Amino acid sequence: MEERDLAGVCGLYCGLCPRFQSQARSRCLGCQLGEQHSYCSIYRCCVTRRGLFTCADCDDYPCERLLRVLGVEEGLDSFISHKPALPNLDRIREVGLETYLEEQRERRLLVEHLLANYNEGRSMSLYCRACALMPPGLIRQAIGKMERILVNQQVDESDLKAKARAMRATIQDLASQADIDLRLRKKR
Repeated sequence: MEERDLAGVCGLYCGLCPRFQSQARSRCLGCQLGEQHSYCSIYRCCVTRRGLFTCADCDDYPCERLLRVLGVEEGLDSFISHKPALPNLDRIREVGLETYLEEQRERRLLVEHLLANYNEGRSMSLYCRACALMPPGLIRQAIGKMERILVNQQVDESDLKAKARAMRATIQDLASQADIDLRLRKKR
């Protein structure tokens, strides 16, 4: 799979989505591959109707449809955070798709490291949100802190649940210090 295949049409980066990172049969390959996203009005408008790669290429960006689907006006998320979508599209417009994808690749590799080493089966969504919303340097800092915790035997390296709990707490603490809210915005 090429990195280009992970560029979401709407500005979300598929490599940081729990549905992409999942190993389940319902795994999503991202909106650039396959027909699984033909239901998406953003995909239909951008790719099918206009022949564009992402909404960043559109003369009408940001349009009402994109803002509505991303829940910008209501400030709502679905199972993933929509917060980085518009900044991602702005970044594509600013530096180009290839540079943006290099930046996102770093984030994807970080989430894959977290999943391979600190996922007890319940942390995937948090790790994906953290890697999408936090600067990569903070994620690397969390990994470094966890490595020191393990070396100092503050957490048993063979206890995956304890490692996951400690990593989640470390990420939450660093996010809080940086004033980054990792919670999904849901209707009340």
